[in-house]
Amino acid sequence: MISNTTPAFWRCYNRLPQNIQLRAQKAYAMWLSDSKHPGLKFKRVSRSEPVYSVRISLNYRALGVLENNAMLWFWIGSHDDYERLLKG
Repeated sequence: MISNTTPAFWRCYNRLPQNIQLRAQKAYAMWLSDSKHPGLKFKRVSRSEPVYSVRISLNYRALGVLENNAMLWFWIGSHDDYERLLKG
């Protein structure tokens, strides 16, 4: 699967604590090798849009849009912010 990021993703990423950045890097490597790994909890989170989430840790998630076998990661942050974002 092809994977890309938006500038907004990197702005969010750069605001994360360093330990979470490291966990995000590990989660990304795991996702690249096996997106269905149970620890990632990779799942669709929108019925109307092809938006998916992946678990970085218990308290952090990343979001991306999946189209034509390409994931565009657009957001990463705390689970609380994730919940607010999904409720929109």
